Amino acid sequence: MEIVLQNRNGYRYLGIDGRLDATTSQDADAELRGKLDDCKALVIDLAKLSYISSAGLRVLLIVAKQMQQRGGKVVICNLSETVQEVFDISGFSAIFNVCADIPAAEAAVC
Repeated sequence: MEIVLQNRNGYRYLGIDGRLDATTSQDADAELRGKLDDCKALVIDLAKLSYISSAGLRVLLIVAKQMQQRGGKVVICNLSETVQEVFDISGFSAIFNVCADIPAAEAAVC
């Protein structure tokens, strides 16, 4: 798993590549901890995420809760069919603002 975190036009971009599962979720949580404290607008791009488990969903939920506590916005985009299915089954599609692509996510978060 690889995490890319960048500042972009008025928001922070978070890209996740690979698998976000029980094996990698602790690393992801540790890598993100404290790096989003000053963030008010976050786009999470899952275009390169090949698999997500309940442990991975937990990492995303923690990020979203931290953002919500600060009055920030989180938008998730570019879900593959497999990842979208996990989001739908788990109810995360109703929890998160999910957009089709980065331009739609930028419009929703900014």
